[in-house]
Amino acid sequence: MSQSPATLPPVLLHSDAELARDALATPLLSRAVRLARWAGPGTRVGAGGELVDEQLPAAAAELGLVDGEDGLEPGDAAAYASEAWRVAVDTGLVEVADPDDAADGEEEGAEEGTVTTGEELALITSGAPQDVLGVWLGALDAVFADATVPDLDDLVDAIQEGGEIDFAELGWDPQAEAEFLEGVLGNLYLLTVGEGAPDDGAVPLPALAASMIVPDDMGEPTDDILEQVSDAMMRLDDQFRMLEPIGLVAYQPVDEALMADIDETADAAAGPESEPPVDDEDVTRYGMVRLTPLGLYGVRARMLEAGVDAPAVGDLADKGADTLLDATGAFPRAAAQAEIEGWLARREPLDAARELLSAARGGDEGAPLRRLRCQQALSLVGVTAEPALREVLDDAELGGLARVWLAEHGATDVPAPSEGMVFWLTIDTLAAQLAAEGNSEELRALVEGLAAQHSGFFAAAWRVEHPATAEVLEAMGRLHSDKKVAKEARKAAFKARSQQP
Repeated sequence: MSQSPATLPPVLLHSDAELARDALATPLLSRAVRLARWAGPGTRVGAGGELVDEQLPAAAAELGLVDGEDGLEPGDAAAYASEAWRVAVDTGLVEVADPDDAADGEEEGAEEGTVTTGEELALITSGAPQDVLGVWLGALDAVFADATVPDLDDLVDAIQEGGEIDFAELGWDPQAEAEFLEGVLGNLYLLTVGEGAPDDGAVPLPALAASMIVPDDMGEPTDDILEQVSDAMMRLDDQFRMLEPIGLVAYQPVDEALMADIDETADAAAGPESEPPVDDEDVTRYGMVRLTPLGLYGVRARMLEAGVDAPAVGDLADKGADTLLDATGAFPRAAAQAEIEGWLARREPLDAARELLSAARGGDEGAPLRRLRCQQALSLVGVTAEPALREVLDDAELGGLARVWLAEHGATDVPAPSEGMVFWLTIDTLAAQLAAEGNSEELRALVEGLAAQHSGFFAAAWRVEHPATAEVLEAMGRLHSDKKVAKEARKAAFKARSQQP
């Protein structure tokens, strides 16, 4: 089963202003706001704050919802109005006074509360973007809670005498159901912000369900696992339909024509001929879901509240260069680029270059990757940073990358590097690539190209006084496809290890 990493890749969020506009445009919150403005002391609600049945037609009319129009089935208009009203109450857009708290002199035994404007309603028009997003997050909490509740008919049947719910009879564990949906959203978030995310961010529903159920080390899924995946898909189909109107996801539901097929697959899962509920030729028919920009914000907010480390691009803008280079070392390339650009935007180019170069020094394990990120950052700095690069030309750790930068920017009078500096920079660069990407195809191509261009590379490389020399040479031995060259690399790695103190 998929497990989230301790620290998630950083997410690039839209601005608060853009997200607030998106929040106000979501169908469910916009309806809740309209009903909050429509409501008044004469609005009739039940003891639980819900609109009474007689009030629902007027509420639906206020929202422009009419059964039989815009694809609405009989009863849909009232249901949508009721849902929007619940969100208005849960988010504080309206306040419902408990009848037990009514003033003296009112009729005893009243079952209806008094409706007043909630304090949160003013934030919709006069609050800051963060205030609007706070209201939206409250609405998301309400919808999330509804999405983890069983079908109403099942719920009614399971209510015991005395008004308590028999969870055992219902086969429903509220905490487990909430944790499952949180886990699904967490996996969807990781698939969205991680390396290799689909261009449009859309994930097939079967893959998302399987990410929660199929163990990572399982080869061919068992029939029982396939049945669980089918059941999870059906639950998620209902839940994503509920989460879409609040703007968390964009969802293409499971094709109605396939619903019966999925049920049949689940029923037949105990048989030897069952197949996974996936049609490789048209997986989109089984549902596609993606987090919206607002959804990324919402899921991240829930993660942060739960104590999960979920960074966002821009978090490091006011940090020092040492923190920037260390943190972005683990970022996907695009996220690292965006974070560095934001950091540079707040600083003068020359000062930023000096700070970056100072932070890039070191012989620790993470130093090569810091220098690689430093090079990436310096590539975004203009020619005004040239004095900072000239100041480190004689530095054993920074002189090589300084010469590369100066050459790329057309500088003159740049002294040629010594052979030792060239080899040291090569080992440092390979160590950084190894730390950033592991045994990638890109690194394999780099290794093979390097060995082809320099026939005597290994004879000299093992002597390089760099902390990662032996590790880099061992990696070259693993990655090179030519057995003879790979053997040379392993011999050189052995020599490098033998000369280490």
